Amino acid sequence: MRFDPRGRLDTSQVQDRRGAPRAAVGAGGLGIVGVLVVLLMSVLGGGGGGEAGLPAGLDDLAGQVLGGGQSSAPVDNSGLEERCTTGADAEGSQECLIVAVVNSVQDYWTAAFASGYRPATTTFFTGGVSTRCGNATSAVGPFYCPADQGVYIDLGFFDELESRFGASGGDFAQAYVIAHEYGHHVQNLVGTSAQVQASGDREGPESGSVRLELQADCFAGVWANNATTVPDPDTGRPLIVELTDQDIADALSAAAAVGDDRIQEQVTGRVDPESWTHGSAEQRQRWFRVGFETGDPNACDTFAADPL
Repeated sequence: MRFDPRGRLDTSQVQDRRGAPRAAVGAGGLGIVGVLVVLLMSVLGGGGGGEAGLPAGLDDLAGQVLGGGQSSAPVDNSGLEERCTTGADAEGSQECLIVAVVNSVQDYWTAAFASGYRPATTTFFTGGVSTRCGNATSAVGPFYCPADQGVYIDLGFFDELESRFGASGGDFAQAYVIAHEYGHHVQNLVGTSAQVQASGDREGPESGSVRLELQADCFAGVWANNATTVPDPDTGRPLIVELTDQDIADALSAAAAVGDDRIQEQVTGRVDPESWTHGSAEQRQRWFRVGFETGDPNACDTFAADPL
């Protein structure tokens, strides 16, 4: 993935809370790492319904399983503003790369929304964070909070994605994760998330939760298809100028690594589709490909797909 070296980065779309006082853990706080615990309990018969069964991590319903609280930590973006000013900065810095991806993703959805897109803010944190959905630690992994329409991430998660979950790594694996979370923001804006929450259809290979996650994967693929053509509003040029086959392979590797079946097999040696909340590795890869190959959000109707 290469960036326009003269492209301008908009750090106002990111809040840097790293170094802020660590938030206390909220009751029931779970995420992409916490899913390991939920799946272990489910497969071994140690738990199941209630909050433990809710979708979590890489998930726009994360706010439903975090403890009560609201955003209050101080934000100091001065360092980020100094370090991340152009696309050239994104080539050698993880934090600037994420700023650039956030900018590109929101450039795309702003252009794609006929009725007006409301931008979301991505927050960097270390250790823990307080949001309007509640308090969470880094163990939750990346998540989207619908209450404050924000994406939250400890950048150390990307090391976990490789070392613990076995993804191949690479810059575009990180981009996939961010684009997936912004897919949840889109679902929140159009009301899809609320419909799934109201249905209570939270577990199983064809569940509303799985369909929601796969649609977010598909939306990430749609953005990837358009990333090198959507113009930045400040320069009129795309911020991302090149994606390679290896970039897409890295995104697919990351999608597979967080498949429910992969995680269950890693933790327990067994696969239980009836407890799935995010979809299998194959499903997650397939729906990212659907989005990437079509470049059309209308192709991402996972709720009409039968079978998934």
